Amino acid sequence: MISRRRFTQAIAASLAAPSLAGCSSTPARPASGANASLGPIKQIDAGRLSVGYAEFGPADGPVVLLVHGWPYDPGSFIDVGPALAAAGYRVISPYLAGYGPTVFLSKDAVRNAQQSAVALDIVALMDALRIDSAILAGFDWGARTVDVVAALWPERCTALVSVSGYLITNLQANLKPLPPAAEYGWWYQYYFATERGVIGYRENRHDFNRLIWKAASPTWNFDDATYARTAASFDNPDHVDIVVHNYRWRLSLAPGEPRYDAFEQKLATGPQIAVPTITVASDFDGPNVDGKAYRDKFTGRYEHRILEGIGHNVPQEAPEAFAQAVIDAAHL
Repeated sequence: MISRRRFTQAIAASLAAPSLAGCSSTPARPASGANASLGPIKQIDAGRLSVGYAEFGPADGPVVLLVHGWPYDPGSFIDVGPALAAAGYRVISPYLAGYGPTVFLSKDAVRNAQQSAVALDIVALMDALRIDSAILAGFDWGARTVDVVAALWPERCTALVSVSGYLITNLQANLKPLPPAAEYGWWYQYYFATERGVIGYRENRHDFNRLIWKAASPTWNFDDATYARTAASFDNPDHVDIVVHNYRWRLSLAPGEPRYDAFEQKLATGPQIAVPTITVASDFDGPNVDGKAYRDKFTGRYEHRILEGIGHNVPQEAPEAFAQAVIDAAHL
């Protein structure tokens, strides 16, 4: 999910939403959204995975890759995809490793969710689909993933939309303790650090993730059908291992793989991102909603947008605003 600090700040924001000058107010949408299905799901071998993905729009349109996070799936883009397709874009939204129909090609593969491994999954998918470059957009793990791709392989990214801004993980910084309120907001990371937590998540993942949805998007009144559509993706046999590895790796409690070391060393320097970028903040971002904390990380053409009354699942809660950010990023 998102950074430790920002999750706690979001809790505070949900109790007392700030008044922000210059913000764009985004009206709440019906919880069920405009669309009830992603349509036929396609499948392709790409790198270490057989990737399931939704696709919208003309085959010859400019390509947009929409990347989800935890505990979500491409259903977060169920209204964004058709909106971009109507504007002439070819839209692809993959299920990440451990979600829905995406499975490892080798039963012996490490169920690795460190940031560079997930980013390379996106690059491998682009290679498999013969996509040289694309507009990359994401939130939560997806924002971190597209940030990494833009930082390490900028030639693959024509423009970037990143919810909550610069989310590249710094392992050393994550070792530093936070104030008690911040640690409280990160409770599930510590739960996943225990074997009890692994068992609990494996047995109760549907109720667990619904709780996260409510905490992260307190004003989004999603219905049972909306949640059930995404919750089916958590039945993937690798889901628990992927989620647990991601959070344990981020606390240096689980190792990455040596083949990714060179990439992680580059990411540890906090590389700047030069591609045209729009960052999007919502109520979830709390005091960081103005984007000033990460402004200097983006050195190319840049805009920052604030959505009031919206929680963490920005593309599903505010699909029009998210789709417009993608279109505008392509024209920066």
